[in-house]
Amino acid sequence: MQIPILHFEHVETLKLPLIKRFYKQHYPSAKPKSDELIIAAYENHHIKAVVRFRSIADYRLLTGMAVVSDERSKGIGQALLLYCKKNILKHNDYCFAYPHLTSFYTLGNFYTQRPDQLPAELRTLLKRYQASGKSLIPMMYKDDLC
Repeated sequence: MQIPILHFEHVETLKLPLIKRFYKQHYPSAKPKSDELIIAAYENHHIKAVVRFRSIADYRLLTGMAVVSDERSKGIGQALLLYCKKNILKHNDYCFAYPHLTSFYTLGNFYTQRPDQLPAELRTLLKRYQASGKSLIPMMYKDDLC
């Protein structure tokens, strides 16, 4: 499998309508907001994947990782996660992973956490998501220097 040649971009607020359209097609429950850090992976000027970072108190939550439906399993998500690992992620960033994606996030230096290990603000959010029926595993990023 050859990973497509991608370039990555911090998405400006001006392009938020494009990101909303992308999510509507590929991850309809996602709700991107202008105050989030949004990173997109492009191939030939077409968005192939997007991830968002939501600030919650003194923490960031990686959320909304999505890859174009017919481009999945081609390494695009992994390339985006690697870009974030090198350029965006910092110690104590978090994500709430679906169980089938925990091994994917482990490749990006995320490690599972017990809910009681989370900061209170994130623990409250996780409980709210779980109460709505979502099965999520809390994970924390640890950089290579830790």
